[in-house]
Amino acid sequence: MESPRALRFFSRRTLLPTLVLICTSILVYISIIQPWSLRQNSLPLSVGDVAPQDLRAPHNIQYPSNVLTEAARADAERAVAPVYLPPDPAVARAQSDALASILTSIASIRADPETTFEQKKTGLFAIKGLALLSGSQDVLLVLTDTRWVLVQAETFRVLEQALQNPVRTEDLDSARQNLPSLVSLSLTEKEASLVVEIISPLVVANSFYSPEMTDAARQAARASVQPVIQSFISGQTIVTRGAIITPAVLEALTALGLVQPENASFNYLGAAALVVVSALFTALYFSRRKLVAISDLRGLILLALLFLVFLIGVRVSNPNRTVVPYLFPVPAFALLVSALFGMEPGLVFGLLMSLLAAYGMPDALGLLPYYTLSSLCGVLALGQARRVGQFMYAAIAIAGAGAALVAAYRLPFTDMDWVGLATLVGAAFFAGVASASIALPLQYLLAQFLGMTTALQLLEISRPDSPLLNYFLQRAPGTYQHSLQVANLAEQAAERIHADTLLVRVGSLFHDVGKSTNPLFFVENQPPNQIDSHEDLVPEISAETIIRHVLDGLELARKYHLPLRLYDFIAEHHGTLVTRYQYNRAVQVAAGDVSKVDESRFRYPGPSPRSKETALLMFADGVEACARAERPHNDDEMRTLVRNVIERCQKDGQLDNTPISHHDLASITESFIGTLRVTYHPRLEYPQESIVSQPSTAVEVPTVPRPSLLKKQK
Repeated sequence: MESPRALRFFSRRTLLPTLVLICTSILVYISIIQPWSLRQNSLPLSVGDVAPQDLRAPHNIQYPSNVLTEAARADAERAVAPVYLPPDPAVARAQSDALASILTSIASIRADPETTFEQKKTGLFAIKGLALLSGSQDVLLVLTDTRWVLVQAETFRVLEQALQNPVRTEDLDSARQNLPSLVSLSLTEKEASLVVEIISPLVVANSFYSPEMTDAARQAARASVQPVIQSFISGQTIVTRGAIITPAVLEALTALGLVQPENASFNYLGAAALVVVSALFTALYFSRRKLVAISDLRGLILLALLFLVFLIGVRVSNPNRTVVPYLFPVPAFALLVSALFGMEPGLVFGLLMSLLAAYGMPDALGLLPYYTLSSLCGVLALGQARRVGQFMYAAIAIAGAGAALVAAYRLPFTDMDWVGLATLVGAAFFAGVASASIALPLQYLLAQFLGMTTALQLLEISRPDSPLLNYFLQRAPGTYQHSLQVANLAEQAAERIHADTLLVRVGSLFHDVGKSTNPLFFVENQPPNQIDSHEDLVPEISAETIIRHVLDGLELARKYHLPLRLYDFIAEHHGTLVTRYQYNRAVQVAAGDVSKVDESRFRYPGPSPRSKETALLMFADGVEACARAERPHNDDEMRTLVRNVIERCQKDGQLDNTPISHHDLASITESFIGTLRVTYHPRLEYPQESIVSQPSTAVEVPTVPRPSLLKKQK
């Protein structure tokens, strides 16, 4: 069962952020359901009217279109070809019998010896169903009996083959013209022509149109057509201004509620659903991602206010306008959040802003990707926002992405002239420049006013000529050099584990700034051969003096107006560790009786590290101090030194509140070893030159003795 203290902590940590989220969600909901945020009222339109304006889908919709379904069924019915019966074999038999009768008559005329040649030709002309040319008659009468038998057989074969296939009335000419290709090549050309002339009149239609079957096929085609599902995406143009309202257009407008009044409660329910999902998404994001920059109430309120200001601005200015929605600098919000709180929050909240800004707008189909991708491209181009030039890159990225999206969503889907396209592209470039111009000064002013930390601010205060660093260097040069070494160690490791490298470096520079108040109490600032200031102090007073540098550092941070985020590095770099050297002395003074020593007097006030960055500083500070004292000579000694420092912090519970993994610890260890290897690599020992009588241009470098290092923990 949780203690009352734990419950109070839980409620204090979650109650206020939850209230901020709920209040912000309510205000967001109000802003998107106001009349100036909703689409225009429905219009009285009918078939044949002229559209008074561009009408776009206010939301996504799918519906079965009766108009389009009937048109599709009519098209399917018209596409059915007339149905003909299969070839009738009775026709082929009748024609074969007619051919046999004709050939019998021809044979009798050929075989009559009492008639002259001309009389035979006259007889051929009189045969019913036979229409031979004069030349073919001559060929027929002079054929030998053997060739005549071949011709007769071929006529039967060709006629049977021709009538095996369907022959329709409209295809008779084509079928007769195809007869020469069916005649055997064994006949001469004249004989083949004779065969074609004999059977051509006998090739008749054998496949006839069936009204019943055709009608059945068309009904089946109609029945096979499924209902046509018409769909529109939010913002898609249904009809352009000046176009005639067709039945299909009127049906779409009616389904979308643009003709007949729709229930307004649907608008409210839809907006409520979007706001609830956005709020849940935000809550899940904060629960999964421990965002130090937005963890305090002040940061949450600032984020909420910025969100509401930009959202209300875009909802007020955009409805019923064509160019203004593309001019409004929505990406400025994402840039501002990225500069103040980090790139990841900039991407997440920029996406939310884009979704809510485009919701319900007439051109939501084009505005949603326009706002979303231009904001995301701007944040990615801005990066860590460490230079003013990066804001210029962000402006170019926003403008370029916006112009590309205008072309992508306007050219294929709308009837737009080049003047209109150029106007919207110009609006996209204006939005890019305006977004960067708004975000750059605002992030600086808000950071100064609220005491927040930005990359530009960190770079400014980390300059050697900044007031506090200059004071630090002059008062405690040894500690300043120690801080530089710690910064190098921590920065390299931060890059390995994907922590904020700039924040780690600047925090490392200032973590020991409190030592500049009493610099001679710390060994790195003591001149060689000076009496140690702690030798004459009782261990408790010595420890109090050492521990005091944390509180002195916080006082200097407040005096010089350092960003609040750097306070964590000053307060947490020793966590709640014990000043081991002074504690061991106290145990010795107590003759080894640990019960006589109050350990709390030797423990730093903390708190223990609460982020990867401050944990890195704790490790780097301990490793640098031990390395300076022990001077490791090889990788094994360095690895042992680093592991001892990290394990000591783990055993003392200093990592309990730190989101750092075992994989991170392994990467930190390897990074520290690599940096120490470069710092403490072996150097060549040059032989001492003997003094010669001849003059030499070489300059003798005096040997400086290394001062003894006081091996005690800071």
